Amino acid sequence: MEMLHLRYFVAVAEELNFSAAARKLHMAASPLSQRIKDLEHELGQQLFDRSTHHVTLTAAGTALLPLARDVLEQVSAIPWRLQEAVRPQRSTVFLGMPAGVHPDLRDRVNALAERVKAHYELKRWPGTTADLVQGVHDGKLALTLARLPVSDPALEQLPVMSERLGAVVPADRFAGRDSVTLAELAAFPYVASPGEITPAYFDQLDHQLTELGVKKRIRLTNTGYGGTSEIISSGEAFSISMLDDRSPMHGYRLDNVIVLPFSDFRPQLDTGLLWRRDRDLHQLVAAAKEIFAEPIST
Repeated sequence: MEMLHLRYFVAVAEELNFSAAARKLHMAASPLSQRIKDLEHELGQQLFDRSTHHVTLTAAGTALLPLARDVLEQVSAIPWRLQEAVRPQRSTVFLGMPAGVHPDLRDRVNALAERVKAHYELKRWPGTTADLVQGVHDGKLALTLARLPVSDPALEQLPVMSERLGAVVPADRFAGRDSVTLAELAAFPYVASPGEITPAYFDQLDHQLTELGVKKRIRLTNTGYGGTSEIISSGEAFSISMLDDRSPMHGYRLDNVIVLPFSDFRPQLDTGLLWRRDRDLHQLVAAAKEIFAEPIST
């Protein structure tokens, strides 16, 4: 049995569609189907029930799936496990930092770097939450701060901060106000920053706003947080961002843009510290658990 057979099996089991799995594997469907038949022949078990329109796992396929995933996970972990096994006494490790990390959270990262400096040189690595989480999963990063929710069973999560969110609105339209209601914003389109840079939480928030009566949308592409602020400054829309004035996200604000709390809605963005539970980083993780033990709230 070859590793590629297991990769092919897992791809088909996850897609339950040979054509979709073939595209994912960058190969044609016909050779993929043959490789699965070869695997079934070698194991002496039928792994899939195939029909014209449906592909389903058999009992044998269902039993094999977690075993195959575990084998592939172990193999993919070999490079970083080997690196850890031969690393010097004081090793360099990386901690992922998503955009807009609050200064209080940065202080704790600094405290962690100071606490573990005898054994680790802790360096920061920027990126989106999705990329940073993948970096921890792949062993390229030791830890990461990440905007929650994150779903990866290989990773341990420790909640470290909850930041209250407010409405980012045109200042001239809400002059003298100290709060705003969702009903007042229903006439404005909601504009979110491009999906590739926003945390998954904002997808949930988008659906929540729709259910609460905010129906209009402006979708931006090929721009960043500054583009969102530009639209709001012109009086065309509103968005949602960190309420605390000390948040670095306020650096994207332009003239005629303010952030007000909601009086009838309380969205919040949670941040967690994540690491692989099977990595040999016990001293680093123990120090992190102590320093980030009490979550920060703003």
